[in-house]
Amino acid sequence: MSDDAPFTDEQLAAMKHPPLAKRVRRTLGLSQDAFAERFGIPLRTLQEWEQGRREPDAATASYLRVIEREPDVVARVLAAE
Repeated sequence: MSDDAPFTDEQLAAMKHPPLAKRVRRTLGLSQDAFAERFGIPLRTLQEWEQGRREPDAATASYLRVIEREPDVVARVLAAE
């Protein structure tokens, strides 16, 4: 097998994907502090999710996906409260 061979399905499945919260935060280029403050998430909770010690529940995972797609809209709505 050469170094540039594509990964097998088994190899892809075995690879760890970053937790959703970490992926979203990194995509936005925010620090943990800035992300937590901007989107109303307790910093410690965010850290627990990112380190894989806890998982966000289904509703929170949906919220994170909305943040991922429309971060400015979410921030604007939260700032208006």
